[in-house]
Amino acid sequence: MSTVQQPDPKDRPARLTVGVVGAGRVGPALAASLQLAGHRPVAVSGVSEASRRRAAALLPDVPVVPPVEVLARAELVLLTVPDDALPPLVAGLAETGAVRPGQLLVHTSGRYGAKVLDPALRAGALPLALHPAMTFTGTPVDVQRLAGCSFGVTAPEELRLAAEALVIEMGGEPEWIAEEMRPLYHAALALGANHLVTLVAQSLELLREAGVEAPDRMLGPLLGAALDNALRSGDAALTGPVARGDAGTVAAHVTELRRHAPQAVAGYLAMARATADRALAHGLLKPELAEDLLGVLADGTDGTEGDAG
Repeated sequence: MSTVQQPDPKDRPARLTVGVVGAGRVGPALAASLQLAGHRPVAVSGVSEASRRRAAALLPDVPVVPPVEVLARAELVLLTVPDDALPPLVAGLAETGAVRPGQLLVHTSGRYGAKVLDPALRAGALPLALHPAMTFTGTPVDVQRLAGCSFGVTAPEELRLAAEALVIEMGGEPEWIAEEMRPLYHAALALGANHLVTLVAQSLELLREAGVEAPDRMLGPLLGAALDNALRSGDAALTGPVARGDAGTVAAHVTELRRHAPQAVAGYLAMARATADRALAHGLLKPELAEDLLGVLADGTDGTEGDAG
C-alpha cells in the first residue's frame, strides 16, 4: 500500500496531451503509464530504429515526429534523453521558440534538478525533474515495474503538488530531492544499481569458469537474501571472509582471480578494502585480525599475490 498521501483532487493535473522527446527505454514507458492514468500521448520523437520499435510497442498509433513538433502538439512533454544531451536540447528548444508558456516540461535525468530547464522557464514553461529510481528494459514490463517505484522529484515549490501528483498517477512514490543534492542522489543510485550489475555479471562468469552449470540458479537465492538483509540491517548484514578477517582465504581469492580473471582483481580488492573498513567501523572485524587482512589487500595491488601460484 502506498505510504504517500494522495493529493487532493483539485491538485491533480488535468488530463493532458503527452509528448516524448527521446524514445529511449524510459520515455515510452512513462508515457504509457500516464496513458493508463487517463492522459493522452500524441507524439514521440526517436531517431534510431530501436527507439522507433520501442515507441511502436509501448505507444502504438502515436506518430513519430521531430522534437519541435512534439512540443507543438503536447501540453506535457517528457524530455527523456541522456544526461549530457539534456542541457543543449533544452537550450535549443528554447532558442527556436518551440517552448510554449504554460507547457509542462519534465526531464527524467537523475543528475539534474529543475535549474537545467531554466531556458525553458524563461520562455514560460513549467519545469519538473522526475527521475524514476528504476532500471528499464525498453519493454512493456517497465510499465508494471513503475508500481511502487520511487521518483526523485525536484521542482519549484509552487509546482511541487503537480509534480507529486504526476508521479502518483504513474504508480510511483515521490521523494523530494533538493536541487543541490541531485548529483549526490544520482551517484548513490549508480553506486548501488549500476555497479551491482557489473558485480553479478563477473560472479556469473567466474562460476561458469569454476564449472557451475547453472550459476544464475546458484546466485539467485544468495543474492536475494544478501540484498534483503542489507536493506533491513545495513552494515550488520556484512558476512564472508573479509568481515571475518580470514586473511588466508582472501589471499587465495586474489591468487585465483589473477590466474583466471585478472580483469576482476582490481574490483575485488577495492570492494574488499571498502568492506573491511565498514566491518572495522561497526565492530564486526576484530582489530587483531584486520592487520593481516589489510596486508593481503595491500600486497594484492602490486602483483605479489600473483606469484604465489
